[in-house]
Amino acid sequence: MLERLGAERDVWVSTSHPDHGPHQVPLWFLWDGRAVWMCTGAGSATARNVRAEPRVRLALPDAFDVVLVQGEARCHAAREAPEEAAAAFMEKFGWDPRTEEAPFVYLRVVPRTVRAWRGEAEQRGRVVMREGVWVE
Repeated sequence: MLERLGAERDVWVSTSHPDHGPHQVPLWFLWDGRAVWMCTGAGSATARNVRAEPRVRLALPDAFDVVLVQGEARCHAAREAPEEAAAAFMEKFGWDPRTEEAPFVYLRVVPRTVRAWRGEAEQRGRVVMREGVWVE
């Protein structure tokens, strides 16, 4: 699971707006060992939803090797993002949102709960992180 977080390119991001309901999009992401970093337009539905309701769910795109991450997202204006995260994102994707004319935001999600499994879905015992602590 940690190898996939470090190697994968895309993650499905599920947000919800109190008035408009659920919204789901794929975004590029970076795992820094503690948090997931993504980038999207500052005026996107995803960014607006996170500002209104920060609880999110992330899913790696594989129905057999499932990784689901729950946490709270925080927005960082691209030009104000921590240098270490922005540089790592640029290195991974060859794109630096800080140089774009249109405003972008980085979304940072620290996992609170992580569920992972291979094969059969919806079985008990799939939680590998609870309340921000890895389950052993």
